[in-house]
Amino acid sequence: MCNIVVVRPGSTAFDEQERIKGCLDMPLSAAGLEQVCRIAGEMATLPISVVYSGPCESAKCTAREIADQTKVKWKVCECFRNLDHGLWQGKLIDDLKRQQPRLFKQLQENPRAFCPPGGETVGEAEARVEKMINKLCKKHANETIAVVIPEPLASLVAHKLKATDLQDVWKTEQDNGSWEMIDSDSHDSLLSVGLRPSRATTVTAVSSTVRVDFASSLGHSPSQDPSISRRL
Repeated sequence: MCNIVVVRPGSTAFDEQERIKGCLDMPLSAAGLEQVCRIAGEMATLPISVVYSGPCESAKCTAREIADQTKVKWKVCECFRNLDHGLWQGKLIDDLKRQQPRLFKQLQENPRAFCPPGGETVGEAEARVEKMINKLCKKHANETIAVVIPEPLASLVAHKLKATDLQDVWKTEQDNGSWEMIDSDSHDSLLSVGLRPSRATTVTAVSSTVRVDFASSLGHSPSQDPSISRRL
């Protein structure tokens, strides 16, 4: 049994502008740095044994801070790169809705099969990360690990583990600076929701935890903990 905490990195300038970041490599914004400090503090007491990070700068910065707070190793995992939105990367979501309504409708009707021009399908990205999640579940028995993955890829992983459908890819683009632990048996989760920098809202930190049984849901047995410093 392997417990997994799915972490969304802090926000970037594109997130705050509601632009599609995709697999573009961007640093955290000032608000994103604040989000990372908050979630790292919330996660400081979790029994995390290792933190896995996507290769983008925002994910690596987030993973590094969490690892420092939890006093564990962190590693870059190349396959946790974000969904490739191709020629749509850098564009405003509202502009795409207005300028390319037919393609946007296709995305809403069949998100897993849709492919942005020059990008990859949700189904392809999902298969890519599922393979790695399966591998990590084999490596970590009776442990809690964290995976720092940008949106919307993080939600693909979370929905896969909860056996629920991802309804709106664009909505998840704004779910930055948050983490969740998912009980895959009951399909419940605890969620610490990040702030959208442009909104004046209040966030209540989650201090308790729930057990997450992913190994049984994915049908895999555990193994040993990998070492730091190498890329998977």
